[in-house]
Amino acid sequence: MRPTIVLNVVGLTPALLGADTPHLLALAKRGGMRAMRTITPAVTCSVQTSMLMGTLPNEHGIVGNGWLFRDLGEIFLWRQSARLADGERVWDAARRIDPSFTSANLFWWYAMHGTTDIAVTPRPMYLADGRKVPDCWASPPGLREELTAELGVFPLFSFWGPATSIVATQWIADAALHVRRTRSPTLTMVYLPHLDYGLQRLGPSHPDIAADLRAVDAVCGGLIAAADRDGAAVVVVSEYGITEVSRPVHINRALRQAGWLAVREELGREQLDPATSAVFAVADHQIAHIYVQNPNLIAPIAALLRDLPGVETVLDASTKAAAGLDHPRSGELIAIARSDAWFTYYHWLDDSKAPDFARTVDIHRKPGYDPVELFIDPAIRFPKLAVGARLARRALGFRTLMDVIPLDATLVRGSHGRPTDRAEDGPLLISSEAGLLPEGDVNATDVKHLLLRHIFGQEGAS
Repeated sequence: MRPTIVLNVVGLTPALLGADTPHLLALAKRGGMRAMRTITPAVTCSVQTSMLMGTLPNEHGIVGNGWLFRDLGEIFLWRQSARLADGERVWDAARRIDPSFTSANLFWWYAMHGTTDIAVTPRPMYLADGRKVPDCWASPPGLREELTAELGVFPLFSFWGPATSIVATQWIADAALHVRRTRSPTLTMVYLPHLDYGLQRLGPSHPDIAADLRAVDAVCGGLIAAADRDGAAVVVVSEYGITEVSRPVHINRALRQAGWLAVREELGREQLDPATSAVFAVADHQIAHIYVQNPNLIAPIAALLRDLPGVETVLDASTKAAAGLDHPRSGELIAIARSDAWFTYYHWLDDSKAPDFARTVDIHRKPGYDPVELFIDPAIRFPKLAVGARLARRALGFRTLMDVIPLDATLVRGSHGRPTDRAEDGPLLISSEAGLLPEGDVNATDVKHLLLRHIFGQEGAS
């Protein structure tokens, strides 16, 4: 077996590979690079699972970053249990080939309750007084304490939200180096998200993206150098490419105005009410799962959505199978946005009625993905002072909302979820081992087999 490290550089595309990514470019030149054909939906949880299992969502069940849990009647995004996905992951297949194989998962999704030997994933502490305290979860027992002692507490607020920075990505990379140095796993999976956030904030053509590219490339350079010293193979993947967007599509507002979506008022705020809604959408970047309680409404709802500006196509029972999305977790309909558009979760018609969590970073209570969490409300004149004042009140024991997130979806300049129109704007795969790569583009579902070839060679993985 050959040790192999896999770097998931989120948002990296062939078009972005160049002068600002010298370490990644050098790896591609001495090895090889292929454009990757991603899946629908091209979102983190779905693509990662397809890469690790070699199957599409209609088999593994991860139809998005979240969905309606029909048995509970509730919408959840960003769950963490590996048991949500069905199928054999690459490390399970490798262990069948050689029982001495070991693996480490550093922040790839669904790390908890899984079968890797080592795992680290974000896991903040939610205290009774309303505070969210940065932390991570790790296995085996004791690893979390090791990492915290060596690297400090996982910098959660640099991982997601308006304060995102290279700091969290560097922490993950340093954690991977610690794990490889102390435990020597055969396969090490490392999630490096920094580039993704600037691309969503600014769009891929913004000049400031060059600095983000240089920052994440430097992190990759350290990991590649360590792998070279150890004689390990290096594979770099990305999940999707980010495209420029200029218009949000308020799909739930359209369903509400048509009389199909219901809200429940709580203390003057409007909450989406899935239980009494005839239809609602779980928005997830450029795709939205549309859940319809009455089958007789499917046709008129599909017609309304197809006429909604910014919607490219609507999948129904006759077309979901071709996209690999005919799974019970999927909506009765699936809307896909045009390349310059994306779906918000917003269901209120008046911002004064928005739920209290709408202006906060809260990935668990929002019934859809919200990239506006990457921004501080531009209406706040002194943002650092505003954040500091709220933190001070919390430190004194007062319950305080961190309500600094705007409700202006037009701020978002980049999105993903539909396959890109051009291969050079989509995801890629780079390998230090040119001879192990096939000719031409690779599919996301090919990654599992390609990793087995890197670990065991051509013969062992056949």
